Parts: sequence; structure tokens; C-alpha cells
Amino acid sequence: MEMQVVQRARENFLAGRSRPLEFRVQQLKSLQRMITDRQGEIATALKQDINRSQYDTPLLELIGLENEISLAVSKLAQWAAPRPVEKSLLTISDQVYIQPEPLGVVLIIGAWNYPWALTLQPLVGAIAAGNAAVVKPSELSEYSASLLKALLPRYLDQELYPVVCGGVSETQELLRQRFDHIFYTGNSTVGKLVMEAAARHLTPVTLELGGKSPCYIDKDVDLRVACRSFVNCGQTCIAPDYILCEPSIQNRVVEGIRQTLLFYGPDPKSSPDYGRIINQRHFNRVMALLDGYTAALGGQSDSSQRYIAPTVVKDVPPHARLMQEEIFGPLLPIVTVSDIDDAIHFISEREKPLAIYVFSSNKKVIKRMLAETTSGGVTVNDVMMHYTLNSLPFGGVGQSGTGRYHGKHTFDQLSHHRACLVKSLGMEERVNMPRYPPQNHQKARRVRLAMRTPLVDFSKGTYIWAVTASIVALGLLVTLTVILILAAGVSCTCW
Repeated sequence: MEMQVVQRARENFLAGRSRPLEFRVQQLKSLQRMITDRQGEIATALKQDINRSQYDTPLLELIGLENEISLAVSKLAQWAAPRPVEKSLLTISDQVYIQPEPLGVVLIIGAWNYPWALTLQPLVGAIAAGNAAVVKPSELSEYSASLLKALLPRYLDQELYPVVCGGVSETQELLRQRFDHIFYTGNSTVGKLVMEAAARHLTPVTLELGGKSPCYIDKDVDLRVACRSFVNCGQTCIAPDYILCEPSIQNRVVEGIRQTLLFYGPDPKSSPDYGRIINQRHFNRVMALLDGYTAALGGQSDSSQRYIAPTVVKDVPPHARLMQEEIFGPLLPIVTVSDIDDAIHFISEREKPLAIYVFSSNKKVIKRMLAETTSGGVTVNDVMMHYTLNSLPFGGVGQSGTGRYHGKHTFDQLSHHRACLVKSLGMEERVNMPRYPPQNHQKARRVRLAMRTPLVDFSKGTYIWAVTASIVALGLLVTLTVILILAAGVSCTCW
């Protein structure tokens, strides 16, 4: 079945149905209409999957999706247009540009923690770029996956954008097929399997993974702001995974988190705003990470509800199991460091994280943390907010992922940037003579000079008028375009 789904998507792509800009815009608007029409059903599915509050659904999933679609609709003509580039003397009268083109059929494998945003945001980019896409939602968020399979064909072209549900076997069968790009969001273990499967077909991949994202809290910062980090019950790839701070402020950090958790009232378990772990297996995994530790805050759990209270553990040693894998739950270890040097060393000697968070009012501390560490993204004096801007690329580096998306970055990630040079046959062949045998020192020198770039930068949208004149360059008569800049105040850049 999976093979037939992929084959139909490819046939429809090859027929050119997904390429016209008008069709892309129409499909994007239909996707927007689905989100608007079905917001209540989406919120209900998320409540069933992870006890997501109906008020958090727009905030954490749908508003960002709507922003992505609106941006793509308004900017699509600009994104898909030829992009002029700089020319050399030998190509001055040619058309030289980059043309974004669709890749073909894209496989999108979504994640369960944000099953709508993390599945449909890549789809927005795939549609905008003119691709077909096979959508595979996570089977762990089963209510959302079933609803997506029911809804998407009612709003989008089901031949070009089919939904395939199922578990490991269905995903494995999909990965045996040839795609033109695979976009996977999830953990690094499965990410390696996706990359291995893609390699058999030399298929490029975008891997949005995770890792242990550190949060450094400086001793001079307002701890009331720094301690607000529990979102989606910790089940967020860019959630702070552990805190680094000096021993002198560790107790104050715990107290700051305690005060922050009053958002949920005296008992987070009874709060409609506090979520649940996705399934029993993940509940057991997260609870096992606490073995041998006494919680400084929280620690309560209820297996029947898959509830784990927001939990903080102090004085966690670097070699502890809590520090060896991504937690992906409401546990927050605190590791003490002596100073900013120690914190930077601690971060740098580990795998590159998906995000780094820094809380400090000291500009030197912030500057050092930005300059001396590496991560997919960074937010200073807040958490996760860099994810909300579609002007910023979102993605990992090293073990935390490869590739990037959001806004135009998704369009570019799922496009082939074709290099184009169109030369007129009416051009005098004399200009090309130095390129041809027999070669000598004089010809080689002329070609070297003629191929220097840039002569004129056409990429900035300056309006120009070109007329042809003849000059003598190093003894060789060549035809050169004389550039007259009509835009006031702009001068020609010639060598």
C-alpha cells in the first residue's frame, strides 16, 4: 500500500500538478481553512493524547502554523522567482540567476509531542516549494494521527498529499521507497535509521532531533524570570534539559522554580493546564531516571494517569544517568559549576545541543556564551522564543540535527536551487576567442581578467539599462556592456 501511495504522488508530481503558483496558494489557503474550521476537534484530540489544555493548543501549535501559512501565501511569488546573481565580464550580457525548483516527492515523518505543528509546518514548506508530500504522523499521538488522516484529504489534494498512518512496520516500509527528500522530527536513535535508509537512495534529509539543551543561570540574574521553563510537561525538544549555576544560588533557583509552579495552583495534578506523559513506556522511562535521587522539588507521580509532577533534582553529578540522555519529561537536574569558564567548558565538551539558554544581565557573560559555544539556536533571558520567529532558521547541528526550517528557510530547504546561465547566440564570438586553443600566456592572462567577479551585482534589484559599446582591453577587442544606473544615487561597481 505504501508503495502505491508514493507512486501515485510521484505520478501526479511528474504530471506537473503541484508546480503552478496558483495551485500552491490554493492548497495553502485550504490548509489554513482546515485549521480554522477544525480547531475544536484538534484541541479535543490533543486533550486525549497528552492532556493538552484547550487554551494551550492555539498557543503551542496553531498560531505558529497560521503564521507560516500566511507568510508563505504572501511571499510565495517572491520566493519562487528567479534570483539574479553577480556576473563576470564574459557573462555580462547573459541571463544569470538561481531558479528555485521543486525537489519532487517529500516524506514528512511527524512527532508526537506537537503532532500538528511539527507535522504540518514542513508540509507548508513542501507545498509552497511545489513538491508532492507523503505525510506520516506519529502513531504515539493516536487521536491526532487519526484526525489528521480524516481531515487532510477533505482539504488538500489527496493524490499529492496523502496521509499514511501506522507504526514501526509502516514507517519502515515507507523508508524503503525512494523519496526526493525526507523530513524527520524525533529522537536521534530513529534519526540514524532514517538517515541510513535515505542513504540507500542518496536521498537528502532534514533531521530535527534534540539532545540535552543546557540553561546557564548567572548569579546576578532575576531568578523569577529565569525559572519559568516547564512547558508541555517537559516533552519539548528545545526545553531546558538541565540547569548550570554556581553552588551559591542553587537553593534560590529551586525556590524560584517553586514559586513559578504556583501557575498551576497548589497541586499541578489537578490543574487543567498541566499535561501528561504521552504513554506508559515513556512514563516508566522518565521515572527510571529518578532512581537513586531525592527530589528537591516535586517527585510525585501517578502511573494510572501518567502524571509526573514538575521535579527538580539538586547536585546532580555529570556522570549521572540523568545527564547521559535527553530527559523529555518534567525533570530538571541542576549541575553546579564554579563560574562562566566552567559552564562553557561543560557545554563544549558534550554533543552540540539543539538550543542553549543563558540568563544574565552581564553583557560580557552573554557575549562569551554566544562566542564560545555552539548550538542549533540560542535564546538569552528567555526560553524557546527563538522557535516562534519564522524569520529565524530552526534546526540542529551535529547530533542535534541537520537542516533547518521555518518560513522561507523551509521553502529553501525543500527546493533545488538550480544554477542557470542563458547566453544569446547573437553575441559576437570574438569575446570567447581567448577561451579556445591554441593557448598562450597572453590569452590566459586575458581570460583570467575577463572572468574576474563581481563586475556588477544584479542581485540587489537595481534598475539598469544596458547598451553595447566596444573597448580595447589589453590589446583584445571585446564587446562589453556599458552599465548605466538609472536608480538615483547608485553607482556601478566595475573592475
